[in-house]
Amino acid sequence: MESLADLERIQTRILQRITNLELSLLPTGDTPLSAASTAVADVTTTEDRLSSILLGNGVRDFCFKRVASDYYDWPLEARRDVLGAASIHHLCKSIVLVNTQAPSNITDCSDRNNSKYYVVVVQYTARFNAETVKNFLYTLNDGKIPKKKFNMRLAPEETSIKLTGFEHNGVTCVGMETDIPVILDEAIAKLNPDFFWLGGGEIDLKLGMRTSEFIKFAKPFIVNCSGA
Repeated sequence: MESLADLERIQTRILQRITNLELSLLPTGDTPLSAASTAVADVTTTEDRLSSILLGNGVRDFCFKRVASDYYDWPLEARRDVLGAASIHHLCKSIVLVNTQAPSNITDCSDRNNSKYYVVVVQYTARFNAETVKNFLYTLNDGKIPKKKFNMRLAPEETSIKLTGFEHNGVTCVGMETDIPVILDEAIAKLNPDFFWLGGGEIDLKLGMRTSEFIKFAKPFIVNCSGA
């Protein structure tokens, strides 16, 4: 459950957005300069920007938490405790994959069934298996594309940053610079309780979200692409 402080912070953000919306509906000359400046400043933080996107898409059960700068030096059990996650298996990450053998005409993400890039969300406790993604994509395209044309590898960090707008350990599927198709590991979809944690757009910002709402928002392919 979210703490009282988390709920108060979310309520404050919602009230501020209502104020901003009201201001936006006023004639230009009626908007006080100070209020307009506040409205602009309010949506400049990563947390507010991503919250706005989620709320605008009907996602309600989510929260953000700031973590210490040495968070990734901690064992998974300590990360679980600071986030209030149900288990270490509820701690997940988003990684960008590139198909290094894609035909020369496949250069972007316009075809979600045969994209140059994919974002895969997996658990930290799982072992990602790129071969299962390759087989899934081959089947998804009805075998019309030779299997050798699928070779999924971790995208270079600079490519990941350019496509998502987020740095390493901050990658999330919300508010990416590019509409990259998402693949969600089947194990995450089966988590109980169905609330998991992933990157929140900054290295020290984490996003927790109800799995069912994440699926409705991101519309991922759900694939068994890992092993314990």
